[in-house]
Amino acid sequence: MATSQNSQDLVDFGQKHVTKGLARLTEAIITSGEGSYVNLHDGRRMLDFTCGIGVTNLGHCHPKVSKAAADQCMSLVHGQCSIAFHRPYLQLIEKLLPVMPDPSLDSFFFWNSGTEAVEAALKMARQLTGRQNIIVMQGGYHGRTYGAMGMTRSKTIYSEGSAPLMPGVFMTPFPYWHQLSMLPSTSEEELVKLSLYQLDLVLSQQTAPRDTSAILIETVLGEGGYIPAPTSFLQGLRQVCDKHGMLLILDEVQCGFGRTGKYFAAEYSGVKPDIMIIAKGLANGFPLSGVISRKELTDKLKPGSMGGTYAGNAVACAAGVACADVMREEKVLANTEARSKELFQALHNVRENPAIRPHILDVRGVGLMVAVEFSSPTASPHDPVHSPSSPKNLASRVAKRCLEKGLLILTTSVYEVIRFIPPLNISKEDMAKGCKIFGEAVEEVVKEG
Repeated sequence: MATSQNSQDLVDFGQKHVTKGLARLTEAIITSGEGSYVNLHDGRRMLDFTCGIGVTNLGHCHPKVSKAAADQCMSLVHGQCSIAFHRPYLQLIEKLLPVMPDPSLDSFFFWNSGTEAVEAALKMARQLTGRQNIIVMQGGYHGRTYGAMGMTRSKTIYSEGSAPLMPGVFMTPFPYWHQLSMLPSTSEEELVKLSLYQLDLVLSQQTAPRDTSAILIETVLGEGGYIPAPTSFLQGLRQVCDKHGMLLILDEVQCGFGRTGKYFAAEYSGVKPDIMIIAKGLANGFPLSGVISRKELTDKLKPGSMGGTYAGNAVACAAGVACADVMREEKVLANTEARSKELFQALHNVRENPAIRPHILDVRGVGLMVAVEFSSPTASPHDPVHSPSSPKNLASRVAKRCLEKGLLILTTSVYEVIRFIPPLNISKEDMAKGCKIFGEAVEEVVKEG
């Protein structure tokens, strides 16, 4: 049926039959992708600064990764993890062990999606500690399934109309000036101090340490606005967990696999997690996630307590093995570092434009996980971002203008934030091209008012 229709008929068909619960950046069909570009049904070739929301870190259809997956399809597609081992699963562990942020992380369970990995980590934390409750961060995003959705605090859209949510979840502020009603110029030291104090209050007023299994945090806040967790804050969380026998769970779903310039963002702080959650860039587009912990902990789990029909799929694992090889062979981290410097310089140059400067509050991030935050006339009057003179809906309007100019780029958070998630192996020329489009889009939208 679909093959007999032209592309516009297919778009119309999709608009009619694909659930309205899905939102899209554009009403188009992606027909193919290669490297830093995707091709749309209407002939447009788009520079992709979204990477499928941080998934295709090595660009679209990387030849080595795609070939590894294709070859695996001809030998074993589905080797169910509760029946036997399969070679790609074990090879992937072998590749990942040397790049773990701490050598203690030596026990692996692979699943399909980030949200499933979050669910598994929560289950492990409760079983290993015998405690029910978990503390999460304000602004954190961990997925849309019921347990993960109950721990997500970035936007109400993810759980609106779905109550009652999973009980036993308590929230504490992330050291982000918005959440503490501080100015953007507030020092990191002050933000961390205030956040750790609020955590102390949570443990004394809302969930006793003896009832709390773990603290869950994204090492770089993703859907909450692209804010790296300060080293001193992660160290403070580690101390609290050690003091009370709780587990520290780092969610590296979006910020892992070179996105921040390190293999994992946890490397910047040196803080050791008890459990680490991974996905997205792990297999460059093939559905694969993982929960990594210490063997001394996971040896306490009962066989059969973990599993899943497609968990650790052989084709996805083979793609993951190839990704690990490409990261090393093509010096992807070095490219990330070089392109990151160029991206930050370009964004600071945009900010220096006298017409734009009053409307940009912050340029932040690490590696190629970077954000620009704009002021807003519709923000709460109690929020420092409130600016009656700024254009409305700046972030979404800039993203739309970039789309018109040939660049796919996304907003994030409840604030006016544009996020940059280009491929980690993007060329110098394509980085400059994307930055030029963004700068033009901001200037045009600000001028329109």
